[in-house]
Amino acid sequence: MTQAKQKKQERALVIVESPAKSKTIKKILGSNYQIEASYGHIRNLPDNVLGFDAAKGFEPTYVIIPEKKKVVSKLNELAPKFDKIYLASDPDREGEAIAWHVRQVLKVDDDKVFRIEFNEITPKAVKHAIENYRQIDMDKVKAQQTRQILDKLVGYKLSPVLWKQLGNYHLSAGRVQSVALRMICEREEEIENFVPQEYWSIHANLEKEGKIFEAELTKHKGKKVEIKNGDEAEKIKAELLEPDRKFVVDKVTDRQTQRKPTAPFITSTLQREASSKLGFGVSKTMQVAQKLYEGIELGEGAVGLITYMRTDSTRISDDARDAAKDFIVKNYGEKYYPEKPNVYQKGKQNVQDAHEAIRPSYPERTPDSIKQYLTSEQYRLYKLIWNKFMSSQMAPASIANRTVEIAAGDYTLKTGTSKVLFDGFLKLYNDTSDEEDAKEVKIPDLNKDDALNCKEILPKQHFTQPPPRYNEASLVKALEEYGIGRPSTYATIITVIQTRKYVEKVDKALKPTILGRTVSKQLCSQFADIMDYKFTAGMEEKLDKIAEQKLVWNKVLSDFYDPFMKEVNAVMKTAQKIQIESDVVCPNCGRKMLVRTSRFGTQFLGCSGYPECKTIFSLGEGGEVKQPGEETKVEEKCEKCGGDMVLKTGPYGKYVECVECKNRKKYIVSTGVKCPKCGEGDIIEKKSKYGKVFYGCNRYPECDFALWDAPTGDKCPKCGELLVKKAGKNGDKIVCSNRKCDYKLEVVANSENGQE
Repeated sequence: MTQAKQKKQERALVIVESPAKSKTIKKILGSNYQIEASYGHIRNLPDNVLGFDAAKGFEPTYVIIPEKKKVVSKLNELAPKFDKIYLASDPDREGEAIAWHVRQVLKVDDDKVFRIEFNEITPKAVKHAIENYRQIDMDKVKAQQTRQILDKLVGYKLSPVLWKQLGNYHLSAGRVQSVALRMICEREEEIENFVPQEYWSIHANLEKEGKIFEAELTKHKGKKVEIKNGDEAEKIKAELLEPDRKFVVDKVTDRQTQRKPTAPFITSTLQREASSKLGFGVSKTMQVAQKLYEGIELGEGAVGLITYMRTDSTRISDDARDAAKDFIVKNYGEKYYPEKPNVYQKGKQNVQDAHEAIRPSYPERTPDSIKQYLTSEQYRLYKLIWNKFMSSQMAPASIANRTVEIAAGDYTLKTGTSKVLFDGFLKLYNDTSDEEDAKEVKIPDLNKDDALNCKEILPKQHFTQPPPRYNEASLVKALEEYGIGRPSTYATIITVIQTRKYVEKVDKALKPTILGRTVSKQLCSQFADIMDYKFTAGMEEKLDKIAEQKLVWNKVLSDFYDPFMKEVNAVMKTAQKIQIESDVVCPNCGRKMLVRTSRFGTQFLGCSGYPECKTIFSLGEGGEVKQPGEETKVEEKCEKCGGDMVLKTGPYGKYVECVECKNRKKYIVSTGVKCPKCGEGDIIEKKSKYGKVFYGCNRYPECDFALWDAPTGDKCPKCGELLVKKAGKNGDKIVCSNRKCDYKLEVVANSENGQE
């Protein structure tokens, strides 16, 4: 690796992805460095064409994103004024591609442009990157381009199949999103097809010296007890309650075990733990983590608090290991540090180990020491990351386990308890859930041959349970286990399938809608390879091999392209329009109701007997059917007659109607988003004097905040402004409301992996 010694008089331009990093890096590098942002990608494949020619080796044609023309002009205006230019986009495949695109538009000589990368924004890491610059890794760039072309090709060719068959131009398919949808739909089928099986357990309340504890029946004549119904349970209960039945301690087993800490977070485990312990969605976790990585004002300037948050490596640097050791020994004592440092290895072969695990950049900055500078969400996530990392470097916990077997004639009952002898890493972090902790019970001191009194026999009925629906965290875990997607794509995948109305949230679980199940069924029946888990995971492995120079990028594309296009063309020739049949029966004629889509993209139910029967009614906000006549009373009174007003839902939206005179007016639709300008009002749907829908603060004219596009309620991970849903010809996009920011989450037909 080339070593670079910075001359004092040299001036350098550092180009990062996000302006949020600028203050943190500027503070580290000083006045001879100017920090500018590309605001993510500056070039992309053109929107309305594929952007590559299969006959010419799949070489892509890129265009400057229209909103980035000013950024490109500014960078080219600045570049000639500096001695060196460092491309400091994120340290992953996507970041490498961004660096290459920036290099392609800069009108300067090659000998002054260099690539640098750092996994954390600390003085040591940033200065080390400057001193160890390199050239752009074109193998990583080719891997990213291959991924981009694959996603564009699959979305661009499969989506029209859905349009033709389902008559809905708001639908999209994607190489990874459609497989994730299949996963959710198959889980729903498992739940629906599940047949509960009855089984019983028998518990005894036993007593020794006034102390009562519970034991469970486990064996009969040395064999495992399986009780299928209540009759069997009552028979066993009667036998255990026989007057001469004795309960005697038969065996006591004491065993001391060590419970070892688990590895520091990677992207998927952070998302899962933030979901279960903090209640954060996947997108929120990544947005908060992004801010912690880029830098927080701590009264001494901006400081990057964690390492890069898109990683699947559990490795940590020697410096981080040593800093953790010093902190643990100093604050908890030597016994809390293991004899040998803990080393973690992830089992999968596709780990990109250039990155570290997610950890605090400065272990000595405890969560409580900087709490005053953090928002509640930032503090909670930082504390989770800090505790997890520090605990991963600590000594194991010592647990004393006692198992007691109790003989009652030919029957054996079992009880047990455990006690923490040395808490070790548990002082900071416990991986088990509260429910698991609650299972630990206290029992009296029991010894072999102790006679026990039986106070009560309690048969308990149970039924086997179906597998639970995926939530965001468990879906991420499943995707990771199958090798589908990468750390940078999990949040995007989950957002896309919800935005497309393929999936809805029910009590935080992901449930497929009728539309989503129909889309998945069509794709699975017609494109078995594309929807196959192993096939999708295999493609991810091929992308990794391209980056490792083990495969040639356009050969991978060629091998995929020919059979794929043959399959698509065959389906398109025979594709017929199908109807999405719901489970709802028309209340007027008894025929099935069909899921239909208005020209505005709104889903509603219409009678399959149309035009003879014109019955229609809407699907509610959660996808539930709103039956005709369903209404909700509102506090408002009718302006004309003073009668009660009720809220109703029609196929094109909600309205309120008087129960007396039928006076009707449009219902004010609140987005549920607080106004970012005044902080008091709510953003509601409005119409301009020309009839165009826009969104503004309900405190107008006191507050004049307004948007043309519907706010999602989330904030941009790059600049912190509101994200909005923007309608386009090929579908919707999630974009930043700040026109100077380029954040965009593609949910159109030709893309599924937006840049976060």
